[in-house]
Amino acid sequence: MLKIDMHTHIIPKQIPNFRDKFGYGDFVYLDHHKPGQARMIKGQQFFREIGQNCWDPQIRIDEYAKYHTQVQVVSTIPVMFSYWAQPAHCLEVSRFLNDHIANLVASYPKNYLGLGTLPMHDSLLAVKELERIKHLGLSGIQIGSNVNNQNLHETSFWPIWEACESLGLAVMVHPWEMMGQEHMPKYWLPWLVGMPAETSRAICSMIFGGVFDRYPKLRVNFSHAGGSFFGTLGRIHHGHHCRPDLVAVDNPTAPLEYLNRFWIDCITHDLNALKYILGMLASDKVCLGSDYPFPLGDLEIGDFVAKSDLDDKTKQDIFSRAALAWLHLEANYFE
Repeated sequence: MLKIDMHTHIIPKQIPNFRDKFGYGDFVYLDHHKPGQARMIKGQQFFREIGQNCWDPQIRIDEYAKYHTQVQVVSTIPVMFSYWAQPAHCLEVSRFLNDHIANLVASYPKNYLGLGTLPMHDSLLAVKELERIKHLGLSGIQIGSNVNNQNLHETSFWPIWEACESLGLAVMVHPWEMMGQEHMPKYWLPWLVGMPAETSRAICSMIFGGVFDRYPKLRVNFSHAGGSFFGTLGRIHHGHHCRPDLVAVDNPTAPLEYLNRFWIDCITHDLNALKYILGMLASDKVCLGSDYPFPLGDLEIGDFVAKSDLDDKTKQDIFSRAALAWLHLEANYFE
């Protein structure tokens, strides 16, 4: 059974010190302080310790073989987005990261597919890089759930959606720069509470802003099983019905009408939660995802799905068919 993990992260082993080059900012570089380990340094502060499975393609392939998974869709680590930087500098970082992923995909075409990153805060530069991403052979892009606190329905992003649609590039929305994180520094709450809320924020803004109607061929996938969206969908739908003067100001169509207009990954860490989502969303809209190689991800690469009592069609949809449709690929691409 073909298995495609559509939510994984990778980073080059060597990164220029963009902070020194540009003279400002929290650009990330790696301090390889011992074999197989590196410290991510954000600006001048320690951010995270990572291992060689963040950058070594063969180690990643070997680890995935333990869970009978052949294909990884790789994207950068969201801290690398750098939307806060000057657009030209963000573009330079994006091009560096996109070239790295394109080279990886070209070297291991049966094991890796790639998503690029963009200077989302400058639509002209972003569209030019989208055209280059298409030329590089990447399958789409990964973007943040907000861009400098601008929600994804804003008109400034319309040229980007239009270009993704016309170029046939998939979009993965990943939570980042979590709302309220400055008010909840303890207990890892930005990751446990803020990230799910961020993903729901992104879905709601795109629905209420009419993005899916304006760009009907846009293929969008929301991380972490849609975050808190499905758990609060009843409230969201009721709010649209009871206060249309506040909610339906740009789009009169009810949220429930959009349930199969986008994809999500299956990272629930809980079979009952996944089944709840599958009661609302078609299985061919739910992709295998792991968030590999980070510990908050599903590092058994969907093993809870494989061992579940879900029927074979649902499992096959999750393991590959949903991702193939999102990426607009045929299964024989990997033969």
